[in-house]
Amino acid sequence: MEIQFLGTSSGTPTKSRNMSALAIRMHGARSWCLVDCGEATQHRLLHTRLSLAQLAAIFITHMHGDHCYGLPGLLASAGMLNRTEGLLLMGPPAVRDFVQCALDASQLRLPYPLEFIDVTQAPALDLLPDFSVRATPLSHRLPSFAYSFVEKAIERRLDVARLMADGIARGPAWGSLQRGCDIRMPDGRVVRAGDYLLAGRRPRKIIIGGDNDTPALLAAEAATTDVLVHEATYTEDILQKVGPGPQHSSAHRVARFAQDAGIANLVLTHFSPRYQAQEGGTSLSQLEAEARAAYEGRLFLANDLERYVLDREGMLARAPQ
Repeated sequence: MEIQFLGTSSGTPTKSRNMSALAIRMHGARSWCLVDCGEATQHRLLHTRLSLAQLAAIFITHMHGDHCYGLPGLLASAGMLNRTEGLLLMGPPAVRDFVQCALDASQLRLPYPLEFIDVTQAPALDLLPDFSVRATPLSHRLPSFAYSFVEKAIERRLDVARLMADGIARGPAWGSLQRGCDIRMPDGRVVRAGDYLLAGRRPRKIIIGGDNDTPALLAAEAATTDVLVHEATYTEDILQKVGPGPQHSSAHRVARFAQDAGIANLVLTHFSPRYQAQEGGTSLSQLEAEARAAYEGRLFLANDLERYVLDREGMLARAPQ
């Protein structure tokens, strides 16, 4: 599984960070999904190998502008690039009104069907070829959701010892059984693939959260997840000064939750523009230090255009640029 960050800033962009957007797909697949679509997301896509022609679905976590203002422009560009295949759009009910208002005001007619799925009425989606998706309500100033992506196709290994014991020699027959196809042996025996395939591993799972001041709301989902991508807008001391009004999380709160939940990989994103890369003053190193003090797993602070790959053993790694 693969995720690529297209925007990692909170509220407003900076010189190095665009606003919230993230791409997710199976590693090496052409089809992909987009989670959130802050302003200028489509421009960030120009710096990747992702194509709007292969975009399968868009998931909006909530309706604050830094998560959705780029959506009308991206949909229009997909049409101008001659897209004709339908596109799924899942999110809060206001997403449909927002998109329709933009289409009406600009007299735009999309040359492809747009299927809207109200996340409050249908929190589970099983229409994608690579993932099943489930939404979890979060706590924010507007209705906000996290989306859990669970891989569908789990490869199964052959029971080599049993094949050898039953006199089924290595060769093309093994390949057919590996693909789940029954075969007929030269002696007339019918060999059932299901009898020689070992149980598959646990499906990998990535949770991508929207804005949220209560990470514990993800406890049930986190029990079976490999990766949590969650906002860490502030350090804890700044969060205390800002107060509860914005309803965001600190790096400490997210990291402590991930540690208690036993999540192996944690990626922090959605940083307040006050945190800069340089040392001194208010820097990203403060967010990282706060998170590392509470979390012992694999920790990453996301940057725009960074790509991460989750391997079959559940280990997340930053991919080479």
